[in-house]
Amino acid sequence: MKLSLPMKRFFLGSTKLKTKHRTISTEIPNKRDIEDLENLFSNESQSMHGQYPMIWDKAYDCYVQDRHGNKWIDFTSTIFLTNAGHANKQIIKAIKKTAKKSLLHSYTYATSERINYLNFLIQNTPEEFEKAFLLSAGTEATEAALKLMRLHAQSRNKKRPGIICIEGNYHGRTMGAQLMNSNESQKNWIGFKDPNIHFLPFPYEWQLEGIDPREFIQDSLNNLIARENLNPKEDICGFMLEAYQGWGACFYPKEYVQVVREFCDEHDLLLCFDEMQAGFGRTGKLFGYQHYDVKADILCCGKGSSSSLPLSIVLGSKQVMDLSPKGSMSSTHSANPICCSAAHANFKFILEKELIKNSEELGIILHHELQRIQANHSNIISHVQGKGLVAAIIFRDSNGNNLTQLATDICYHSLRLGLLLVNTGRESIKIGPPLCISKEALLEGIKVIEEAIISCSQ
Repeated sequence: MKLSLPMKRFFLGSTKLKTKHRTISTEIPNKRDIEDLENLFSNESQSMHGQYPMIWDKAYDCYVQDRHGNKWIDFTSTIFLTNAGHANKQIIKAIKKTAKKSLLHSYTYATSERINYLNFLIQNTPEEFEKAFLLSAGTEATEAALKLMRLHAQSRNKKRPGIICIEGNYHGRTMGAQLMNSNESQKNWIGFKDPNIHFLPFPYEWQLEGIDPREFIQDSLNNLIARENLNPKEDICGFMLEAYQGWGACFYPKEYVQVVREFCDEHDLLLCFDEMQAGFGRTGKLFGYQHYDVKADILCCGKGSSSSLPLSIVLGSKQVMDLSPKGSMSSTHSANPICCSAAHANFKFILEKELIKNSEELGIILHHELQRIQANHSNIISHVQGKGLVAAIIFRDSNGNNLTQLATDICYHSLRLGLLLVNTGRESIKIGPPLCISKEALLEGIKVIEEAIISCSQ
């Protein structure tokens, strides 16, 4: 097989196997796929590339198939999107019904699909959410939240529209979203820093040993206020937190977020949660922020909100959601009728089939098994993080060195064995199967992870 230079690093060889949940019958990558991928690379911006050397042909439930008969257990949910499962029949039915009536787009004109979905959404989310704003992408939702927080500052006559974000959190790829990201290299292209966006350190488990989380966040706030000479009542308008930090499925200590909530209440600030990878049952609760026993002022959702088509959501109170004047935050594809139909069917399916409960119960099994694996490989696995059906295995040696290459090798070895994992490009592997996965398929996937760890660490 002749491979061009870009594809040589992808060649994995052949490991033929067949089980109830997995089938690998060809070399990975397949020769035909190599040719097509190289054709793709020649015609498309490289910014879209970097995934595994495979071409998806179909996906259903918790499985992905290529056109050569290979089948993988999907532990990625296409980056935590297909919560209700791939090609969910109820979602497909709803999409077909709307398309069949010849309604593909309506700009911001009202449709029954939009009316019915928003009614169902508001009725089935926490009482603090009275209105919603529908968009297409997660980064649009976080941009909208940024705008709402700053409009809140104007309505309160604050002197500065300061927003406090958390180091290591990620909120999207557009300008406002990246300004709320502490990674300097990812936002160098912008050419400036927003002086009114501030950052606090994330309370990682391995940095909090022996430290009270309430003390940690209070000291962080005091240091920021002193360093930047801030008056919280006049210079800050809100907090933006990921429900959990994405790369490592790292949750905050409950007490940490509760102090943030108290601080917001004291100084008239809005508390916003970015729920892109957490919402709609992923963590064993409807929304990830509910693990902290606080109320949210703004909630940004995407991905699992439809388990299919592009749709993101901003939720909040009437007072907050109506801060923006009429017609000032619409988008061409906002509340697209087919996307609304898909999202409505998705949410109904998640609730009716009790997938949130399934996420919680199977999550207990997932984390128990991963902790067992960690105990058997403590020389290379430092932590297992997450809740519900989201988890991360963090690979560090006994000296605390990040084992990034090992994590990548395990992901590619698992691909050969019929399992898709999220390769973060860091020292972590992320796991997030569809919430409809069976216990049997979950355990088989975990077994593959363990086999890959053993093979790659020898």
